[in-house]
Amino acid sequence: MKTACILTALVGSTAAFTAPTFSRPSTSLNGGSSGYATSIPGKAAKIEAVQGLLETSEMVFSVPANSLTVAEVQDLRRAIPEGTTISVVKNTLFGRAVAGTDYEEAAGDLLKGANMWFFIEEDIGASVKAWNTFCKDNNKQETHGIVGGIVEGVAYDAAGVTQISKLPSKIELITKVAAGIKAVPTKVARVIKAPGEKVARAIKLATDEASE
Repeated sequence: MKTACILTALVGSTAAFTAPTFSRPSTSLNGGSSGYATSIPGKAAKIEAVQGLLETSEMVFSVPANSLTVAEVQDLRRAIPEGTTISVVKNTLFGRAVAGTDYEEAAGDLLKGANMWFFIEEDIGASVKAWNTFCKDNNKQETHGIVGGIVEGVAYDAAGVTQISKLPSKIELITKVAAGIKAVPTKVARVIKAPGEKVARAIKLATDEASE
């Protein structure tokens, strides 16, 4: 009887000191270890979303996604200009999204490690500036520099992305051209509505008509 009591006490003590187990919480950044995002429909939806963003982007560039908290990413989203979207995309899914497009070859060297992508519709300069400011404010300049970017199917390293960000934006170019040729509102509207790859053609057309 005494032996049984001693064994019972020992078992109780061991249970009391057993470390509790914790499950990793699902967050908007890491997506959790399971759920819709990792299911076949979830992956298909992500690929489709990325393809839609690529179709409307003048530039995309990637930065390291590791060691970024959900709170930090939320702050970054509030700082980026309208028309720019940031998203953490697994390399395999990004590769499937760009398969058969102008991005496929250019993206090859960028699909390494964990990446967060910037999909920029228009304001490249403000988007790059927002990221650089975020890195400076959060002491991430040494660890989270721009990896590289893609414009019209051409890959650029971090220095190339920075140089492109210093070029005038489409709106700035349109403003300068409109001021130079004193374009009427209808011609300005035609240029503004033109897709990225047709901007130069639209500007030339407006210029030619103004000189007639």
